[in-house]
Amino acid sequence: MQLRAFGRTGMQLSVLGFGCGAVGGLMVRGDPADQERTVARAIDAGVNYFDTAVQYGNGESEKNLGRILQALKPADVVVGTKVRLQADERGRIADAVTASLDNSLTRLRRDRVDIFHLHNPITAAEGEGALSVAQVQGEVVGAFERLRRDGKTRFLGLTAVGDTAALAQVISSGAFDSAQVVYNMLNPSAAEALPASYPAQDYERLFDRTQAAGVGVVGIRVLAGGALSGSAERHPIASPAPEPIGSAISYDADLDRARRLAPLVQEGFAGSLTEAATRFAISHPAMGTILVGMATPQQFEDALAAVQKGPLPQAALERLAALRLGFSGEPR
Repeated sequence: MQLRAFGRTGMQLSVLGFGCGAVGGLMVRGDPADQERTVARAIDAGVNYFDTAVQYGNGESEKNLGRILQALKPADVVVGTKVRLQADERGRIADAVTASLDNSLTRLRRDRVDIFHLHNPITAAEGEGALSVAQVQGEVVGAFERLRRDGKTRFLGLTAVGDTAALAQVISSGAFDSAQVVYNMLNPSAAEALPASYPAQDYERLFDRTQAAGVGVVGIRVLAGGALSGSAERHPIASPAPEPIGSAISYDADLDRARRLAPLVQEGFAGSLTEAATRFAISHPAMGTILVGMATPQQFEDALAAVQKGPLPQAALERLAALRLGFSGEPR
């Protein structure tokens, strides 16, 4: 498994991380034996980053990951979890952040996590579910720093969703060590300029900001919530189709555009759309580790096989860019 330097942290993370989220559902609703077998297989294959959150199954993902890691006792795994502040916690951010991490540590059966991510969207002004830049740079960073001084987390992170300008401002501040960044074949704007009238949020080359600030990148929504499989079929333990999570407001629009990328497979650049999407996500040098949701052990094996083939070749990236031009002007 290839390891990549993770920003300025000094950590070397496996290019394929292990996503414990609710969209795939393995670590939330999966069979315990499948969970244990897949985590053990991942560690054996060289995966060293495991990403979870209290929101994934109301703590079930953390409990299951904690149980398995305690049993396996692997050396040198890196664990990240998250906090999402609720509206009624805005007046007591420090206490709410501390309580959330303490409860996460209990479920994870650990004394500390390696990365603690803020999971709220970030916007210029406070909004529904979102925190303002001022709240993040003031109260949130202060609370996170106290937790680091107390030895409960090594590094501070954020999930880079919300307003692009607000995200750029917070990342450039240097307060955070890690950013979970949306990056997939439907929306590559964290790395490159979008064509005119392209139907997606423009992240305005956010990777330039992370690289300048020495912030490690965790690639998220790599498969656009499953749309980049090209199939509407969902595994029984997977979540319902999430909206919006790829580039469009509707999952069906993401799925339609994903299917229009089929020439990548037909012309021999990849064995499947899922493989192409996984390899695309590791093709940019700013990427530290990517998270691929999974419902079954086989889906982990598929992600591993894709990563082992390496990044997409330049010819495939150029073909993909040409195919995406066809999306310009369509409604989001």
